Amino acid sequence: MLADYAVRVEQSRGRRFPQPPHRYRNDFQRDRDRVIHARAFRRLESKTQVFTHRYSDHFRNRLTHTLEVSQIARTVAAQLGLNVDLVETLALVHDVGHPPFGHAGEKVLDTAMRKHGLWFDHNLHALRIVEDFEVRYASFRGLNLTFEVREGIIKHSRDYKARDFPELAEYLLDLRPPLEAQLIDMADEVAYNTADLDDGLESRLLSLEQIRTGLPVFEGFYREAEKAYPEAPEKLKFNEALREVYDRLAGDLIRNTQRRLQEEKIHSVDDVRAFPQRLAGFSPQVDVERRQIKEFLRVNVYQNAQLDSGKRDAEKIIRQLFEFWMENPEKLPRNYQEKGEPLPRTICDYIAGMTDNFIYEQYDKYCQQ
Repeated sequence: MLADYAVRVEQSRGRRFPQPPHRYRNDFQRDRDRVIHARAFRRLESKTQVFTHRYSDHFRNRLTHTLEVSQIARTVAAQLGLNVDLVETLALVHDVGHPPFGHAGEKVLDTAMRKHGLWFDHNLHALRIVEDFEVRYASFRGLNLTFEVREGIIKHSRDYKARDFPELAEYLLDLRPPLEAQLIDMADEVAYNTADLDDGLESRLLSLEQIRTGLPVFEGFYREAEKAYPEAPEKLKFNEALREVYDRLAGDLIRNTQRRLQEEKIHSVDDVRAFPQRLAGFSPQVDVERRQIKEFLRVNVYQNAQLDSGKRDAEKIIRQLFEFWMENPEKLPRNYQEKGEPLPRTICDYIAGMTDNFIYEQYDKYCQQ
């Protein structure tokens, strides 16, 4: 049963190219399946999440992170009475626009673009992927996703001002996205705040004592695990505590969003869209804890000196390849030479679609001669 404020598939604004309904899948389910079968989705398996050089096969990559976000988002959506099919689709597609080398790669690519008066935005790049770059159908380019999925791709994590992005006018930039899209950014934070603590410990960038000292919310749950499982290995006590942190974040997201919807008397998708702020979010107390985890990870993992060599590799490889193709555009693949876009944008599109492995191959081919 969907809540009154949930998006209903039968009220979808439809696809750019109308298609007849499927016999046994609704439109959002078809969109989910189109995302899963997209080449850009499969490439996430070989794109960095945090660790530019894979320290272990057990660490998250961009694809496994995406699956964790999907699992969290589906659970929260079901408790809120939202459209789980739409939420699942948005969770699966939310990171397809990320370039190789994680956020380090995104920063370097944006820097390269700004030298030419342009920029790189992974949400807008994801929209370009599903609208144009994926070529799977004879009758249209792209995946021909529903309006609600395309809107959620660009609006799930930030708001765009209509005056600054007139090319996105169809996506109701003056209104908030539906709750199904708002949830994705919150689920994303739950996923990486907990997973990066786990991978940080496994990689030995973090110590258990460091986590316990730096994060009071974790320390409280770890003490409970020590009482409940005094003979268990430290790693299993860590797992128990981290699971409780995970549940605290996800559970609070459910309860606080429910509370806000009731307090603000939200009864329809139009109410959600017209509300001046996003309604999905954490309570003040848990939001403080969330920000503490995020800052702890920034200082101790993301800015850890042991990852600097990977960041330097990312900067060097992307910068040199970008400059090489600017000077030698004939070396680009033929389908990119024929795009008709400004050359910097064409190069940006090409690099952003690469996996970590493939960009190393291109660097060896063109920049190591």
